[in-house]
Amino acid sequence: MELEVFKISGESTQKKAVLSDQIFVIAPHEHAVYLDVKLILANKRQGTHKAKERNEIKGSTKKIKKQKGTGTARAGSIKSPLFRGGGCIFGPRVNNNHGFKINKKVKKLAKKSVLSDKIKKNNIQILEDIKLDTHKTKACMQIFKQLDCLNKKTLFVTCNTDKNFLLSSRNIQNVKLLHVNQINTYDLLNAEKIFFCTQSVNILNKNLV
Repeated sequence: MELEVFKISGESTQKKAVLSDQIFVIAPHEHAVYLDVKLILANKRQGTHKAKERNEIKGSTKKIKKQKGTGTARAGSIKSPLFRGGGCIFGPRVNNNHGFKINKKVKKLAKKSVLSDKIKKNNIQILEDIKLDTHKTKACMQIFKQLDCLNKKTLFVTCNTDKNFLLSSRNIQNVKLLHVNQINTYDLLNAEKIFFCTQSVNILNKNLV
């Protein structure tokens, strides 16, 4: 399929970018998207959650009351989970790795599924180049207005990161700039608008086919 190419100012260049049908025109596979997003979010977890169990609580081991004659249940230690300040029963333990493995083909399928869905909804646009002459945020905001992506979750995918664009856009909320080799299913799915430069589309056509 072909898609019209625009300048970063929003003007048409009268050119067309060729998009692979094997990437942008497929039936979305929801389960593959679910698995890949689940993996990405799992890898972001720190795994530092922890609760102290009975043997880790600091406290007296003296028997707190006599065994019989109190009318209540027997108790042998203040560290018992039944008392306030006692250990946790089967509490969470430190686990620094929550990740799991999925096949590379499934990851590719997930990305292609999201891209196909986004292009059906007209949320993907091709830019001739993602470059700015100045590093001022004001100039970047003006461009976002022309591209109709102001106050929207926007993802810019490029193959050569422009320093001026990076500096001018990093203070703007909901804007993300990624190299074409760094894109993942979560970022693609999370973005309301996705802008590719023409060169990044060519690389994507090779990487995901």
